[in-house]
Amino acid sequence: MSGADLLPATVLKRKAVVYVRQSTQSQVMTNLESQRRQYDLVQVARERGFVDVEVIDDDLGRSASGTVARPGFDRLVAWLCAGKVGAVLCFDASRLARNGRDWHHLLELCGLVEARVIDLDGVYNPCRPNDRLLLGMKGSISEFELGVLRARMLDAVRSKARRGELRLSVPFGYIWHREAGLGFDPDIRLQKVIQLIFARFRELGSARQVLLSMTADQIHFPRPSDAGRMTNFTWVPIRYRNVIAALKNPFYAGVYVYGKSERRTSIIEGRARRSYGHGKPIGTWEVMIKDHHEGYISWDEYERNQEQLALNNYGRRGGVKSGRGGKALLAGMLTCGRCGRRLSVAYTGNPQRLPVYRCDQPNLMMGLPRCMTFGGPRVDAAVAHDLLRAVEPIAIEAAFEAERMHRERQQDQKHIHDLELQQARYEASLAERRYAACDPENRLIAAQLEKNWETALRRIRDMEARPPVERPSDIEVDPGAFANLAANLAAAWNAPDVTMRARQHLLRTLVADIIVDVDDAVREVVLTIHWRGGRHSELRVRKPRSGEHGCATSEDALAVMRRMAGRWSDEHIAASLNRMGMPTGHGKTWTALRVSAVRHVRGIHAYRSAEKDSKWLTMTEAARSLGVTNHRIRHLIKTGVLPAEQVVPGAPYQIRAADLASMPVQSAVTRKGRPCRADDAGTLPMFTDT
Repeated sequence: MSGADLLPATVLKRKAVVYVRQSTQSQVMTNLESQRRQYDLVQVARERGFVDVEVIDDDLGRSASGTVARPGFDRLVAWLCAGKVGAVLCFDASRLARNGRDWHHLLELCGLVEARVIDLDGVYNPCRPNDRLLLGMKGSISEFELGVLRARMLDAVRSKARRGELRLSVPFGYIWHREAGLGFDPDIRLQKVIQLIFARFRELGSARQVLLSMTADQIHFPRPSDAGRMTNFTWVPIRYRNVIAALKNPFYAGVYVYGKSERRTSIIEGRARRSYGHGKPIGTWEVMIKDHHEGYISWDEYERNQEQLALNNYGRRGGVKSGRGGKALLAGMLTCGRCGRRLSVAYTGNPQRLPVYRCDQPNLMMGLPRCMTFGGPRVDAAVAHDLLRAVEPIAIEAAFEAERMHRERQQDQKHIHDLELQQARYEASLAERRYAACDPENRLIAAQLEKNWETALRRIRDMEARPPVERPSDIEVDPGAFANLAANLAAAWNAPDVTMRARQHLLRTLVADIIVDVDDAVREVVLTIHWRGGRHSELRVRKPRSGEHGCATSEDALAVMRRMAGRWSDEHIAASLNRMGMPTGHGKTWTALRVSAVRHVRGIHAYRSAEKDSKWLTMTEAARSLGVTNHRIRHLIKTGVLPAEQVVPGAPYQIRAADLASMPVQSAVTRKGRPCRADDAGTLPMFTDT
């Protein structure tokens, strides 16, 4: 040891700190020689004359780039500030810091307390300008070296990725073959499950509905069981994250992608913090190679899926949200003809909770008046009627196409179930062979193998006890037998078993979009229907006036009442309306009281004599006109002198006003003295005239 390397006694009285660090966990596990050489610095400190030597190895596996918290380095800085450290020993400058801020801060603290920095090359005193300059150069070189190494590695990775040869972590359903490159996973069951996800989304148009559908069918999906190393899997019930990850991953479309996510750096408590996995738009990906490998879907279908998912989330302009049920048939399909935004749905009224369509985005975002608001039931009924008219010519073909799709879905479900059962039987056979190959005396292993075998057998039993998939019928059906299907299409549409979601899907199959506006001059909702195929049609629906409820009696029922009133009683009218299947405005059956109430509101008179048109009179009005009593008029009617009509026995008499001026009625009214009775020619008089 030279004289320049001798340390003063004041420094030797303090403790010497040996700082041990490696950048990654893999270095901690594999680079054992580097660890050993850093721990050997303890002997170097004792040779320098230090008695109290302490090792700080809390930062093993942590980077010194400044973005990762290092509790060991923070403890070292705290001891330096307290004046307890006489020397800091490290393997080289890169062990202490890889960025200039931490390195120069450490040197400044060492200079303030006159602590030394010792490495394999010698002893440095930060109080001396030459030593401080040399230490600063070592820190700068270490920082520059880190940048060069990182740049070289990233350039090599990007270069390999541009050729599509960088073996990235691939999603479920793909594996890297040693010779052939990226290809399908040989597990047929896994392939069928992934294909089923895309088929269900193609049918339902919603990721959540795909999850609910596959959960109802008891479909499972693999999950890594080896802490993310993607070598061992366990099959668990499918989750939403599995569905949405498959739908959004471009690898399933046969596209090799690198750089589709980015890292972001933020300053938290004075230290840089990096977060990863932030997705980037499609056009900003660093590498995108189409037709790189075989895909489960095409690129065009992938783009349609992304557009549909975006529309489901936000209801953007230019597309239609998937049907999700509810009470509104046109939810997510109406576009405002004034501002171009999607109309939202609100439910008002109690207890029916009827849907109301309104364009309230200008009101919510800018405080402007709403573009339009109108009730949903009338508009939904009008569009449904127009849809049924358009579907009638192809109703039979649509029914057979739906049957074919249903059979394909049953076959896919049965195939997945068979593959799952086949795999369960293989695992049970493997567990049996392992148990048979085990030494029976080794109970510690044999007990666990026996337990695994029992679990596999129990899984087979549960799968065999699962209700079987409905077997499709093998009967061939003649399309001519359904010639009357189009006539019954309206009944099928209104059947109670048909859900609103099914109606919405049928509507979205035939209709691309609907532009809506309100003609305030005539109070009509104007609908411009854009049919798939390029045809357009216009539909006008009367908008109810303020205070007009939506439970009014239909015009067909009112027409029947007008035709039957005056000839039939309210009981007969109610029975006829019920037989014709015409409910009340509230959807109830008719009674005589309800018919009477509707007639009173609508001004439909039950008898012609109540119309007050001077052609027909009631018995009271006829008596007042002739100046006699009601009893006299009733007697004239019973004797046949005065013609009268009754709708039913017991109903009021209807007397024609012109009949009151007839000769028999006038002579009967003017007769005096004798009782007003009819003369019978066959009756002999009691007293003669002589």
